[in-house]
Amino acid sequence: MQRLHFGAAWYPEHWPPQRWAEDIRLMKEAHFTVVRLAEFAWSSLEPSEGDFRFDWLEQAIAQLAEAGIWVVLGTPTAAPPAWLVTQYPETLAVDEQGRRVQFGNRCHYCVNAPEMHRAARRIARAMAERFGSHPRVIGWQVDNEYNRVCYCDHCHAQFQAFLQQEYGTLDELNARWTTAYWSQTYSDWKQIPLPIGPHNPGLMLAFRRFVTRSYRNFQRAQLEELRPHLPSSVWVTHNFMNWFGGFDHYELSYDLDLASWDWYVATGHHDHLTSGAAHDLVRGYKRKNFWLIETQPGHVNWSQTNNALNKMEARAMAWHAVAHGADALLYWQWRSALNGQEQYHGTLIDQSGQPRPFYEEAQLIGAEFARVSDLVIGSTVQARTAILNCYESRWAIEFQRHNSAFDYVAYLEHWYRPLSVRNLEIDLLSADEALDGYQLVIAPALIVLDEQRIEHLRAFVQRGGRLVLTLRTGMKDRHNAMLPSRPPGALAELAGVEVEEYYSLQHPIPVGGKLFQGTASLWAERLRLLGQPFTTVMARYGASNGWLDDQPAVVVNPYGSGFVYTVGAWLDERSQDTLVRQILLNTSLKPFETPPAVEVRVRVRPDGRRLYFVINHSRQEQTVTLPWDATDHLTGQSFAPGALTLYPYAVALLTRQEDVSVVG
Repeated sequence: MQRLHFGAAWYPEHWPPQRWAEDIRLMKEAHFTVVRLAEFAWSSLEPSEGDFRFDWLEQAIAQLAEAGIWVVLGTPTAAPPAWLVTQYPETLAVDEQGRRVQFGNRCHYCVNAPEMHRAARRIARAMAERFGSHPRVIGWQVDNEYNRVCYCDHCHAQFQAFLQQEYGTLDELNARWTTAYWSQTYSDWKQIPLPIGPHNPGLMLAFRRFVTRSYRNFQRAQLEELRPHLPSSVWVTHNFMNWFGGFDHYELSYDLDLASWDWYVATGHHDHLTSGAAHDLVRGYKRKNFWLIETQPGHVNWSQTNNALNKMEARAMAWHAVAHGADALLYWQWRSALNGQEQYHGTLIDQSGQPRPFYEEAQLIGAEFARVSDLVIGSTVQARTAILNCYESRWAIEFQRHNSAFDYVAYLEHWYRPLSVRNLEIDLLSADEALDGYQLVIAPALIVLDEQRIEHLRAFVQRGGRLVLTLRTGMKDRHNAMLPSRPPGALAELAGVEVEEYYSLQHPIPVGGKLFQGTASLWAERLRLLGQPFTTVMARYGASNGWLDDQPAVVVNPYGSGFVYTVGAWLDERSQDTLVRQILLNTSLKPFETPPAVEVRVRVRPDGRRLYFVINHSRQEQTVTLPWDATDHLTGQSFAPGALTLYPYAVALLTRQEDVSVVG
């Protein structure tokens, strides 16, 4: 069912069936269009091996259908039941210390255990046979928040087999990993350990790829059971977790129909620049709209200080998600369970079955979603700016930070924020994607390079693109080995510079030029010009350690029809903002200027009509200047060009009057 969906996760198995009708009545009054069911219900669906009890789920779906509410079903494999792990103890994962994980939490399984695969296939197949063609089931979620890494003997053997398949021969592996260092040369595949603690960088990176492949195989096993029973209109997803770095999310998303994620603020309050990056990241997994399948209604229970969101903060957050490409928003969860590890987590309905104060805000959000669903659904985010995200580069840096404060995600966000605060649409792409259609591409700390990546970047600049290379670019290959050339490797021709030396900084040092006078912290690289005629130094280091004094820190070089900027320092926020502003001046990208707490985001309908989401993310009144006549589809008001006043946490969904006449 194509619409802007709104709902929550519901666990009818926690409550007597006599209660369900009241729950559904309250859901309908909150304008729910969808609920997620069953993703933790394995013991209720299959109380013993092969004994399937689906009647209760059938009844719940039927009652929801009577109320016009659609269903997303979850395969319950994140919560293997007690009978399964007792009968097959090898399905329990083993931690880094060699201890078998205890039953009683979730995601306690070994992702490679044969008995776990058989059990997962069995429950997925049985559910698909029963509900795959059900007219009210519009989507499926495989498992829940993959996260566990297993170190059991079976995973060890599987890892060795994976390496043999990847490298073919031990000679190749030994050469790629430089195992002569510290006498680590292998003469038998069985000699290769699982990396526990610091280890050979090639081994550590290969293990992360193995973990990714393991989860992809586990996911595929369930997809193979589901898809033969699903109509083409029914999609399958998995709910990813923000910037979780345990595996490559792009690879796991490849086999899914759409990406979804679970968004929690936890302690504190919402920062739209931080969460905007996370939304854009998930949208980039499939390069299309996504579902926000879990978010917090008020507060969580697992953080240090589980404060509640301010009144109407969640409304601004809901529209913020939609503005960045979400086609659905579901809260976790509907009602507080009487027991279990999440008793204090926020919900819409409390343990007594009565609406909590947040329920009223949810009603408002649901009503607004329903009001504009036909206008919004089918529209997409169309960005001409991209930031490249590379899990292999992230892992390589995390294994050897060289400065303990160097955080890959924080550095990526350091580039995202000055672009996002100017209200530019941004795609966060896999570093392996082609770059057609973009004007500006930023590659933060792209430490891992190969020929495909080099060719994509070269072609992008050749045809007129603006490329930003940064510190720690092009130091390693895809085996986590140092490249034999100086950074940025084969990109030096494009950049017009090479890195003579890199410095982990204990204290900030001065850096500046005509554009700014600021500082660099954490990391600085000494750039050497390669003698190309039009290479220009934009900023130099000031007096610091002697080695960096007066050396180039930021350089721009023309290449083909485009330009390459090389930024060798982690700049302070003001200098970073100034540099980004200058880079944008050399493009046709047009920022939409607003106060810092206000964002304007655009989704484009198939008919070309542009939808402007204007959101005040603060508790203070804000003013935005509208350059054209507009209509707010949430209130029905019309506005002339000029000042638009936004009350705290206000949201406006605008279309330009001129678009109405043009599109008709």
